[in-house]
Amino acid sequence: MNTLTCIVCPIGCSLNVEEGPQGADGFPALTITGNNCHRGLGYAQEEIRAPKRVVTATCAIEPPPASTGHSLGFPRRVPVKTLSPCPKALINEVLADIYRLRLKPPVKAGEPVITDWQGTGITIVAVRSII
Repeated sequence: MNTLTCIVCPIGCSLNVEEGPQGADGFPALTITGNNCHRGLGYAQEEIRAPKRVVTATCAIEPPPASTGHSLGFPRRVPVKTLSPCPKALINEVLADIYRLRLKPPVKAGEPVITDWQGTGITIVAVRSII
């Protein structure tokens, strides 16, 4: 039996999930109890069968040339995040690709820095503008 705390709404129900025999879809049948609303059922099913997370990280910024006078105090990294949740099994690969990037200013908040990462449909965007 797995115990989860539902994060879909502020109630934070304590969910108990029991796995039964494998179904035709290749996943075990799940018996979920402890939810106060229907959203807890969906959360528990996804968390057990295919957990996903929004990934947040920072990406390197190439500093401006020293001749511009802007290199002092210039941020070295910009925060980025995935627009949609990423399968947990792929998080380390996403992070490795983010950490390899070196962006050139200007970077605007909401601007994609990686589009359709490895054909998964996951887009990574800048969270802060760097001019």
